[in-house]
Amino acid sequence: MLRPQLTVYRHVRRNRALITLSGEIDLDSAPLLCASLERCLRDGIHTVDVDLTSVRFCDCSGLNTFLCAAQQATVAGGALRLHHPPPMLARMLELTGCGFLLLGPPSGPLPSPPGDAPAAPTPALPHEPVPPAPVLSGDVR
Repeated sequence: MLRPQLTVYRHVRRNRALITLSGEIDLDSAPLLCASLERCLRDGIHTVDVDLTSVRFCDCSGLNTFLCAAQQATVAGGALRLHHPPPMLARMLELTGCGFLLLGPPSGPLPSPPGDAPAAPTPALPHEPVPPAPVLSGDVR
């Protein structure tokens, strides 16, 4: 039986990343998510914005992964922020009282994902073309 897949797209501008997730985050796909977020820190990216618009499901293993990554980013002097969490994740954040750790305004304008029109030109961060292919994709079985 095939299980849902999680696809991770990464768009980097200097020391900041926009991670766009698509699919489902659960016990099987959380290691892929964890590896993707850890890779940002290893690459010197300390400010990570995670777009969850295309995530259909996220369980407590996903929440735990986000909390661990946020703690690692904070230790490194950065931040991890979630944007557009699915209803189930938003409810878990509310019930656990940890939303303040993961939600909130980003520390600056979000980088534009590939294919989108750039929001406003930022002289300090010129737009770098990024191929629209996923950085990591896991077919979880």
